[in-house]
Amino acid sequence: MNYAISVSERLDATFAALADPTRRAILAKLADGEASVADLTKPFAMSQPAISKHLKVLERAGLISSGKEAQKRPRQIETKPLEEASLWLENYRKLWEGRFEQLDSLLEELKAAHPHKERKNAKRR
Repeated sequence: MNYAISVSERLDATFAALADPTRRAILAKLADGEASVADLTKPFAMSQPAISKHLKVLERAGLISSGKEAQKRPRQIETKPLEEASLWLENYRKLWEGRFEQLDSLLEELKAAHPHKERKNAKRR
């Protein structure tokens, strides 16, 4: 496995893996604790090979790992890719919050500069 991939490549893999609702449901199940492939197959109307394909995508993205417990190889969730995605999203949340605050300030300035227009619009409703 190539561990020298960039943050951008890891984010691409994380978001691609999270794009599928089945994979998100698998992660939600693993958030409760490790589980075998058989355990993960139960809640879905899918075959074990289909679930295994989803697990491979999640493993390639680094979102889950498999244990070495005899033949079971239980899967568990890995937090680092989710933390990276969360930090990336947080930057955009802050950006948009700042823009909304600027818009709110501008609207308040416009209301203060033209108080009569606000009363006219209220009467029309």
